[in-house]
Amino acid sequence: MLPMSVSAYYAAAQEHLTAARAAVARHTAASGGWQVSDIVDGEGHQYVDLVMEGGGVLGIALVGYVYVLEQLGVRFLQLGGTSAGSINALLMAAAGPVQETKTDWLLERLSAQNLQDFVDGDDDARDFVQVLVDNGRLLRYLWKGAQVLDNIQQDFGLNSGDVFHAWLRRLLDERGIRTVRDLNRLRTLTAADGLRRRDGSIYAPVHPIRVALVAADVTTESKAVFPEMAGLYYHAPEEVHPADFVRASMAIPGFFHPHQVRDLPRAGAAGGALWEASTGYCGPVPEAVYFIDGGILSNFPIDLFHQHYKVPACPTFGVKLGLPRNTPNRAEKFTQLLGHIFATARHGHDYDFIARNPDFRHLVSYADTSRFNWLDFSLDDAAKQALFAEGARAAAAFVDTFDWAGYQEVRRQLIKAFQVTDAVQPSTAIT
Repeated sequence: MLPMSVSAYYAAAQEHLTAARAAVARHTAASGGWQVSDIVDGEGHQYVDLVMEGGGVLGIALVGYVYVLEQLGVRFLQLGGTSAGSINALLMAAAGPVQETKTDWLLERLSAQNLQDFVDGDDDARDFVQVLVDNGRLLRYLWKGAQVLDNIQQDFGLNSGDVFHAWLRRLLDERGIRTVRDLNRLRTLTAADGLRRRDGSIYAPVHPIRVALVAADVTTESKAVFPEMAGLYYHAPEEVHPADFVRASMAIPGFFHPHQVRDLPRAGAAGGALWEASTGYCGPVPEAVYFIDGGILSNFPIDLFHQHYKVPACPTFGVKLGLPRNTPNRAEKFTQLLGHIFATARHGHDYDFIARNPDFRHLVSYADTSRFNWLDFSLDDAAKQALFAEGARAAAAFVDTFDWAGYQEVRRQLIKAFQVTDAVQPSTAIT
């Protein structure tokens, strides 16, 4: 039997799960079946990739989205995200084999944890965080801000992040995931797992199914995707605890201390060449690297698994924490303007990618988290359950409109367009 706290989350999302099941029934009646992927198993599960946006405590909505799709028989292969999205991606990856549902375990651990514990700075830091949540007047910002200047100057942030890091390590240890090697072992499929394509061929990739966690290396101005780029930063990348990657990804600037890695591997010219090939950085290997929340580069890295010239066997679903841009931002206070500047930096790259690849609009869900503050770690149970329900609502709305066959046709047409464009590119030769 599920704990009462977990049941309360499911009760909050029940109407949206019911709506999603009704949508599936309509699709089934119209076309003889509901399909979202060409990768399936003998139990009738359909498999997709998933990318999740960052957004502090708003990440609870991501779990609600996953819950509804799992209840409809959808399972997840490649998992990626930034900040809160990286937390959910790693926990889903570590929770068990791809065929199993993950939401029960996630909610049991989430509901048992007081999120306010993650705000682990001193009393002045906690007071200033509360001013941020309350959106106070500028004078109050300045007054409280003056009291935390020493935190910022000495530690580059208000909160150490140690409590969160230890919590995440405990959860992964509980599932037997203490190293990247452990994670890769769990994420490696064989024919015995029973996944196949709809044409009957076995689906068992040679490599482990990717988990992609985005962090910002501000020392070399590089986008770091872990664990695949861990070899640049660690001497024994397969021995690193995966919780370290998420700690790097969720280091909200000024809110948490940056995550620092020292004693980087040095392999002479070969090491420099590897850095340049992986990141474009062509200087000496740093003595140490600071990582900041990957959201300053790509808060919704929907392009993580994208392949331009291929119709995918399964789609990459994406979940954004907020509604589409349909109204201009208002800046009546300087603090509001600062917030908009930060939001633009977090979202600009990803909006640009979707604008240049409009087929992704078919894949993205939007959870309406506008009435919640992403830094409010003091959310009560009712608010957390409401966030979970918003994620469920987003999933139900997506299920109602997603057309797998139609999306595949869009991709086929795009590939033809790419091929034509490549064929008619003008010569760059000087005549």
